[in-house]
Amino acid sequence: MSRTFHRRLLTALVVALSFSVLPTITHADHSWGSYHWSRTSNPFILKLGDNVSGAWDSYLATASSVWNSPTSSWPTMQSTTIVAGKASKPRTCRPTSGRVEVCATTYGNNGWLGVASIWISGSHITQGTVKLNDSYFNTAKYNTWAWRNLVMCQEVGHTFGLDHQDETFKNLNLGTCMDYTNYPEGDVHDNFDYGPENVMPNDHDFEELVTIYNSHFDSTTTVKQSVNSRPGAANNEPERLGTGQWGKLVRSTNHGRTELYELDLGRGRKVLTRVIWADPDE
Repeated sequence: MSRTFHRRLLTALVVALSFSVLPTITHADHSWGSYHWSRTSNPFILKLGDNVSGAWDSYLATASSVWNSPTSSWPTMQSTTIVAGKASKPRTCRPTSGRVEVCATTYGNNGWLGVASIWISGSHITQGTVKLNDSYFNTAKYNTWAWRNLVMCQEVGHTFGLDHQDETFKNLNLGTCMDYTNYPEGDVHDNFDYGPENVMPNDHDFEELVTIYNSHFDSTTTVKQSVNSRPGAANNEPERLGTGQWGKLVRSTNHGRTELYELDLGRGRKVLTRVIWADPDE
């Protein structure tokens, strides 16, 4: 059985079981539940609010650049631009309608490396946040170009509506930041060959973006809305600091190292949060 056919078969099983909690698999199609930014044409420009320190600025710039640079095989569906952040307190990282706020600070030794959250109304993304935990990225294990690139690139990718291509930490790297790994720099470690680097998107990520954003257009846009037009007034939304305020756990893989949470805001509005946890042995 070819690897491509095997992936398609696994994807069919996921659809048939209606998103039941399953063992870790490699996804042939890795959209995040069909969630997408509403827009009237392609490409659209998504603003990334810079609420990070100088230690992260180059990695944010790199993530913005690589997500703007598909290969010749796939046209550009979206582009990003870095703008001044509006989250006055990176610790809470308040969202802003129509854009993504990217925040970094020492969130504490609470176990997680990075968090990506999207606010949705129906199937449309209305705003997003990315949090990067300097409590771990200031340590020798995670303070590397490869880990910083992987986590920044992956969390930004989630805010487009992309899921992971693979969620197994110890297997051959797929050459994409949307693939979990113990060694994002690739190569041989502990007598295991991880293969290529997992620090930027690959062809399949852009193929999936074409699938998500070339299937239809919308009559309105959720990109660059005014702050007063977003669903739910800011004062009524929680300042989400930890797992207790991410809502209910709806998916957990790799013995809890990758998790998905859902917070129901009512009237078809939800906040979905993807979490990557640090190695528990560290």
